[in-house]
Amino acid sequence: MGEEIERKFLVGDLAEATSEASRSEPIAQGYLAVDPAGSEVRVRRRGDATVMTVKRGSGERRDEVEFAIGADEFERLWELTEGRRVSKRRHYVEAGELTYEIDVYEGELAGLAVVEVEFSSGEEAGDFAPPGWFGRELTGDARYSNASLALDGRPPD
Repeated sequence: MGEEIERKFLVGDLAEATSEASRSEPIAQGYLAVDPAGSEVRVRRRGDATVMTVKRGSGERRDEVEFAIGADEFERLWELTEGRRVSKRRHYVEAGELTYEIDVYEGELAGLAVVEVEFSSGEEAGDFAPPGWFGRELTGDARYSNASLALDGRPPD
């Protein structure tokens, strides 16, 4: 099981944020199970790749297990996620050793854009100084987790 250490922010200036993106891809993800304590099971299609992910915990550090599933398995499981889905386009910006993942949501969440940065240690996460186009920090704000967005929609600002 791997540990995920990341911080999340609103995007303050989307044009600047995506201007240096090296690539982007569509992502569709749906939730099979969500526990209010922070555990979740989801399926995701990112480009042509299909995976199942199990996460546990909340905030900056979470346990995560992800594995590939076949396209047929994905389609069968996808049907079970109706009413618990998000659709977005992810843009990748390389920033030295880090990658900024900018998610621009679609559908009912259109207009929402967040950026996540994954770190190799808690110290690296704590030392991170976000660039000026990053907006308000959302790390630990459960209302902006993808599972909450899929279940409850966009929170009022």
